[in-house]
Amino acid sequence: MLDENGPEPATPHADPRGNPLLRTQFVIPARPATFLRRERLDEHLDEALLTPLTVVDGAAGAGKTLLVADWAAARDRRVAWLTARLAGKGCGTFWAYLLQALRLADVTLSGDIGTPAEPGHVDDALLTRLAGELSARDAPVVVAIDDYDQATDPEIADQLDFVLQQAGRGMRLILVTRTEPLLPLHRYRAADAITEIKNAELAFTPREAADLLTLHGLRLPDDDIGALVNRTQGWAAGLRLCALAARGEGDPRTYLKGFEADRTTIADYLLAEVLKRQPPQTQDLLLRLSILERFSPELADALTGRTDAGLILTGLHRENAFVEYLGHGWFRFHPLFAEILRAHLRVCRPRLEPELHRRAAHWLRRSGSLDETLGHAAAADDWESAADALVDDLAIGEIFTGLRTDALSELFSRMGPEPTTPATDLVRAARHLAQCDVERGLGRLKRAERALTRQSGSSEDDGPGLAAARLSCALLEVTAARLTGSPGRAEAAARTAERLSSEVPGRRLEEHPELMALLVTHLGSARLWAGRFQDARAALTTVADSGRTAPTAHLREECLGHLALIDYLNGWAARAERKASAVAAAAGRCGPPAAPGPGLASLVLAAVAVDRNELDRAEAHLDAAADARHPLPDPLARAVHALVTGRVLLARGDTRAALEAADRAAGADVTSPWAAAHTTAVAAAAHLADGRPEMAVKLLAEEPEGEPVCLVGAVRAELAVGRTGAAIELLERVRPQGHAGPAITVRTALARAQVAGEVGDVATQRRLVARALEEARRERLRSPFLEAGPWLRALLRTVPLRGLAEGWLVPGPPSPGHPEPVQERPPLPVVQELSGRERDVLRRLAEMMSTEEIAADLYVSVNTVKTHIKSAYRKLAVNRRQDAVRRARELGLL
Repeated sequence: MLDENGPEPATPHADPRGNPLLRTQFVIPARPATFLRRERLDEHLDEALLTPLTVVDGAAGAGKTLLVADWAAARDRRVAWLTARLAGKGCGTFWAYLLQALRLADVTLSGDIGTPAEPGHVDDALLTRLAGELSARDAPVVVAIDDYDQATDPEIADQLDFVLQQAGRGMRLILVTRTEPLLPLHRYRAADAITEIKNAELAFTPREAADLLTLHGLRLPDDDIGALVNRTQGWAAGLRLCALAARGEGDPRTYLKGFEADRTTIADYLLAEVLKRQPPQTQDLLLRLSILERFSPELADALTGRTDAGLILTGLHRENAFVEYLGHGWFRFHPLFAEILRAHLRVCRPRLEPELHRRAAHWLRRSGSLDETLGHAAAADDWESAADALVDDLAIGEIFTGLRTDALSELFSRMGPEPTTPATDLVRAARHLAQCDVERGLGRLKRAERALTRQSGSSEDDGPGLAAARLSCALLEVTAARLTGSPGRAEAAARTAERLSSEVPGRRLEEHPELMALLVTHLGSARLWAGRFQDARAALTTVADSGRTAPTAHLREECLGHLALIDYLNGWAARAERKASAVAAAAGRCGPPAAPGPGLASLVLAAVAVDRNELDRAEAHLDAAADARHPLPDPLARAVHALVTGRVLLARGDTRAALEAADRAAGADVTSPWAAAHTTAVAAAAHLADGRPEMAVKLLAEEPEGEPVCLVGAVRAELAVGRTGAAIELLERVRPQGHAGPAITVRTALARAQVAGEVGDVATQRRLVARALEEARRERLRSPFLEAGPWLRALLRTVPLRGLAEGWLVPGPPSPGHPEPVQERPPLPVVQELSGRERDVLRRLAEMMSTEEIAADLYVSVNTVKTHIKSAYRKLAVNRRQDAVRRARELGLL
């Protein structure tokens, strides 16, 4: 046999017991063909030539031995190599082996040094003479001791430190070990006389892992490599064993994504090299802790019933036994080691795991995080404890909003019909209400409330826990009240919640801001449904201005959506659009929209688009509202959806469908005054358009006085049946509030103008129309003029009214270079606004580009271009390219 560094050595000397020194302990280990040399580690290891001591300290399979072996084999001078697995049986045996390693590395030692005579003892004179001869060398000898953690005799560390110190520049010592050696490392560190390569540095980077897999004939995408490195945490042995196993598979990529560590050679390696090397008590500790993502000594003691976990865990971490220290007294296992330990626990002690989860849940409920408590309680099938923890922590609001909504929903979806405690009923009620299942949610809520009422009569049950449960009831009551359209119930529950909030620990309320934010949001929505706009605004603004903390971020957007609706109902379309657009933008940044804020905001944007006669855009916003999670969760959202849909259909000329849409706005415990008024206005307009003015008059007469939208509609209806006097009487009752915006004041002015025309007061009529045009132009409100009727078109052709309407309501003057033909033409109809992409297509049509060229230029399909062309033709009331370009120029669109 030949050593990589020269011929086979001569017959070695014997150890102090008279046994031959085994030659395998002096051979530098061979590197496999798939060994990957990592330059960053080699460069760091080169510093071993500059410092007396180098420690390569890593877990089993971290690649430390092969790293040092490859580095040693590449040196110009031979490295004295010793594997201490057998040499660590006493200091005499150790030094006998080390002296032989020096001789085999061509280090000349005089006979004066001698040899140890006893396995457990070595003369100080031998060590002194050895140090003296090494210190006299011209070039230092490099000594690498592998498996140094096997040399457990503390005397060996003291003696090695003595020789190293006294040898000076004549010796460079490299220790390869699983645990930090007992040498006084603090002195070496203070003197900058040590090179250290630790477990974290030995871990493979994703790039190195990719190179290693390539050596095994595997090429994987970067994402797959990153996932593998994350799972193994760059552990060298784990990566190699995975690569070897995957190499024999037909689909290595799929195998590596789903391989079960407990069924591979990785499990055999870790069980043999780590678990089985520990004492029985430590093995029991490791198996019990495997159910935990992280653990402290106190938690470990709770699972074992012992009191020594702190010492054991600290020792395991120091020994690199795949126990990582997280700081602040917490530890965790290497992910693969934890996975294998859990599998081993299920095989060895299958009935123990549920009990361990139960103990962990009870300990964590007092001292840990809620997430961990819930996870272990669920794993133990202890749903009563899980529900109690959620309710006591005031975290039931997280089922509705926040970062853990989906996780909590999934967790408690596994809870069966039992048990039926107040807490479990509250959690079930919350889940049903979050899914807008009001009937089942209210059933569970009432059951929980009855049980809590019985408990409140017992003094020993009173306290923060009962107050937290009753406060959770109040939140669910407000939620149910909003979903059913019951403002009175919402107010009563809110008053109860305000009283109970002083009975729970303030710290918990601070930790769960979503609870009170949810309550105020639902209260504001209920007030809005009741038509109490000022009170609703006060509540909603509280949440909207509360900041963008993660638990309440979606609630803030929801409140902004409601505030946008209030602005719209008050006639301020531009204000409503700004708020609703902010909600839509935030929903796009945060991912899938939460219910029901973005859905309502999209409905407001659709309503504003209808007021501007941008019907395609309105329909797009309606579709966006339908895409939101639970887009129509309550009567308010359903009413707005029905109203906007009805107005779009009415503008399209489909009066029958508009009537059907208006009918869908019903369905609440309490009727909303504004929703009823707007619904009636849509239905009346449909009847009026179909030539049934008497039906319109009848419908509007049934609505309460004071709603401008109904009064304006009634004026038009009365004029349609020829009752001008009745119309004048109605106008006297139209008293828009001081906060009324242009969408209300413009319609009111047009109604007054129509009446003025009927009585022959042309001057007043023109003045009122001019004022309406000026107010509407700022917010591009076109629908009020389209809804007003044919009497308005003739007026819009007159001066100066045409000037006020040109460019946004009626076509503008001809473009320069394209004078209007001399022949008289009928006035251009009011057109819908073209979308940005339709304008892009029109510009390219004007440049005589083909459909295919336009598609290529805009990076869209030919069919998409054809759709935009067809829509633009319809809006411009043309059928040919030439006519479309001419009309677009006339309107100032090109």
